[in-house]
Amino acid sequence: MPDPSPPAAPAGQEQFLQVMTRDAAEAAFWAALRPAPLGVEEVALAHLAGRVLAQDVAAPVDAPPFDRATVDGFAVRAADLFEASAAAPVILRLNPETIACGTAPRLPVLAGTATPIATGGPLPRGADAVVMIEHTDPAPATGPDQPAIAVARAPAPGTHVSFAGSDIARGQVLLRRGAVLGAREVAMLAAVGLDRAPVWRRPRVAVLSTGDELIAPGQPLRPGGIYDSNGPVIAAALAENGCEAIHLGAVADAADALGAAVRAAFAAHDALILSGGTSKGAGDLTTRAIADLGAPGIVAHGVALKPGKPLCLAVCDGKPVVVLPGFPTSAMFTLHEMVAPALRAMAGLPPRGAARVAATVPVRLASELGRTEFAMVALTEGTEGLIAHPVAKGSGAVTAFAQADGFVTIPALAESMAPGTLAEVTLFGPAVAPPRLAIVGSHCLGLDALVGRLAGRGIAARLIATGSLGGLGALRRRECDIAPIHLLDAPSGRYNAPFLAEGMRLLPGWRRMQGIVFRAGDPRLEGRGVAEALAAVLADPGAMMVNRNQGSGTRALIDRLLGGARPPGYWNQPAAHTAVAAAVAQGRADWGMAIRPVAEAAGLGFLPVADEHYDFALWSDPRDPEAIALFEAALHEARTDLERLGFVPGQPPA
Repeated sequence: MPDPSPPAAPAGQEQFLQVMTRDAAEAAFWAALRPAPLGVEEVALAHLAGRVLAQDVAAPVDAPPFDRATVDGFAVRAADLFEASAAAPVILRLNPETIACGTAPRLPVLAGTATPIATGGPLPRGADAVVMIEHTDPAPATGPDQPAIAVARAPAPGTHVSFAGSDIARGQVLLRRGAVLGAREVAMLAAVGLDRAPVWRRPRVAVLSTGDELIAPGQPLRPGGIYDSNGPVIAAALAENGCEAIHLGAVADAADALGAAVRAAFAAHDALILSGGTSKGAGDLTTRAIADLGAPGIVAHGVALKPGKPLCLAVCDGKPVVVLPGFPTSAMFTLHEMVAPALRAMAGLPPRGAARVAATVPVRLASELGRTEFAMVALTEGTEGLIAHPVAKGSGAVTAFAQADGFVTIPALAESMAPGTLAEVTLFGPAVAPPRLAIVGSHCLGLDALVGRLAGRGIAARLIATGSLGGLGALRRRECDIAPIHLLDAPSGRYNAPFLAEGMRLLPGWRRMQGIVFRAGDPRLEGRGVAEALAAVLADPGAMMVNRNQGSGTRALIDRLLGGARPPGYWNQPAAHTAVAAAVAQGRADWGMAIRPVAEAAGLGFLPVADEHYDFALWSDPRDPEAIALFEAALHEARTDLERLGFVPGQPPA
């Protein structure tokens, strides 16, 4: 009979052998936690925004508390004016008082009389209507010191009167349990004299980052260090989901220090969220640190998600303890998808209703079979609806969430999502507002300055960096409005124009110098011409290059220079000039190609190679002609900005 016990885990590989499906991990977490609100507290009016009402609230008074006028005019008895008209106005004597807001009436309105009254003033005894001042005229006095008015309209009883309790009646349930309080709800409470309300207590959630490499924002960045972005973004996301987040900073990967920090945070808070240190290697200290916090302990470690596989979910003595992956995108996806719903239940909040829209995915999205995959997308307007452009920066990217509108889900049993698929996009916000302009193609520092000027004109533009060829493809499919390109047609020696399809036009942008970048003093490159320098680095097997991404104009230029050679580092393909400069400046590569302003900013040597044209391809019949016109105007106005950045602005079209 086979041994039913599971195989022993290798040393240092704890809990991570049993990868669970997303649904199984969520079910295990909820079954162990049974999330529910934590208790009731009374909170003052000024601090109620965003809180969740724990009990029904009834109105202790009427609102308004008395019958009041809704216009400036005269309080009257409607019966006196039954026959009033413009042809035969009715004369009423004026009582010797004027009722203003906050003034209690002294005199009743008797038959044949009227009392001047201001908007909001209490209706005097005997009056049942208010005549607007515009419908009256002064009339001759009916006696000594007895002014009068002529009323030319017959009001019905109740005209221009707001009766006591007509808005809120005393004893009426004003707000129901579970209501999320905002400005309108606070106004209702104040209108009936309530200065506080019973709300669910917010879960106090400790946030702890782990890693020797983490540096607190605001501190100097040492070699090998990275700023702790997870802690602040997790704390902000918790606040959005009804929690009180307490960011405790970062703790190093030392078992004793980490264990002490975890125990202290767990004891003082309702929940604990850590990020980093959940993988299956010997460095996995966080799961060991939470192992003895309480029963039942870890219920899932390893979930079939991408990004987010290393997620660890635990429940310790009724408190949720979660270890999120260290990469920012993985951490945020798993927090929102797997953890936030339980924390919202603890805060008394309803489940977050995610807004969804349909959009076409223009390119193939590969996926790993067996893992539910989430792919972030940025939305633009196409000719037949929304287009969902992948924001593919990897799980270590911090900016992806800011640049994406939402995500598409690729099921665990699918190997990919085909191009042209009409997919459901789950939005990060309550609604989608695609920008006026979608700019897809090559990125440049000058383009940032140009888009900044557009923003000043109230025109939102979305930049998606795909490289020149990717931008032209998107433009051909009408998935964007503008494609920035810098492509050289070798046979003709012309930039960009030969690559346009029929119906497109070229808007001149600027000239920029591309060149070989290197660390100053490198004898293989310093002081040499391009051909001599290139021969020197290609002859040295220790010379490491850094390339550019396929589809970019810079990559096409590099490949022409190399003539088929594949030197060390050729397959290192970052998608930005700044990444090339960083690799060379930090010694991870010895040479690469970037534009002159980037090289100068990084303090690198520079060998000019090509004075290239960075232009804009667009359709002659654009989707939004006004926005295109404003783009052209901003381009002309940005000449000074471009020159300051080291570019040479092109000539505007005739």
